Amino acid sequence: MVTPAVKREAVAHLKALLGLSERRACRIAGADRKMVRYQAKRAPDTVLRGRLRDLANERRRFGYRRLFVLLRREGEPSGINRIYRLYREEGLAVRKRKARRKAVGTRVPILVEARPNARWSLDFVHDQFASGQRFRVLNVVDDVTRECLAAIPDTSISGRRVARELTALIERRGKPGMIVSDNGTELTSNGECHELCVSGLAHAGFRYSHALKRSSNIMAK
Repeated sequence: MVTPAVKREAVAHLKALLGLSERRACRIAGADRKMVRYQAKRAPDTVLRGRLRDLANERRRFGYRRLFVLLRREGEPSGINRIYRLYREEGLAVRKRKARRKAVGTRVPILVEARPNARWSLDFVHDQFASGQRFRVLNVVDDVTRECLAAIPDTSISGRRVARELTALIERRGKPGMIVSDNGTELTSNGECHELCVSGLAHAGFRYSHALKRSSNIMAK
């Protein structure tokens, strides 16, 4: 549905660019001339918009209905339709959270021998500096000895970098029986780095297999 504001802009564009009359521009844009000439007479909502933005920043998961209740408690007489209009115009709509993928099948524990290098766990952790710049750390842990084999920090770690670091670690510590990771974007088929990481690990003597649940296994040949 094309809103009146968009039609007004289209008419103004046709008049300015092509030099058309208002009547002809309205006919092309499918707009009524009265609607094009209409000037809103409502008072500016500067104060209300500012308060609505402040409340939305304080309560980031609140939608317009709950913000409307908060404004009513403060004595704001505006109706819910007006609050909704301002809420949409200010771009305050709450982003929907993606539903978690439910596991299919039965989770089977992975049996591991009680010896070093039987299984490594690989995972990324994220944080940010005081300046706001984000960074990540690639951690590799021996699941039996609980030793942290590697902790590689960087602002960006690609799939090729993961493959290089694992190859260097294997040269120093020997090949593990298994490497386990979660379904992070770096090691899943939905991630950009998946193919790079898998291809790099293939050169290190590993084959990649995807587990049934929330883990991925990189098994040694």
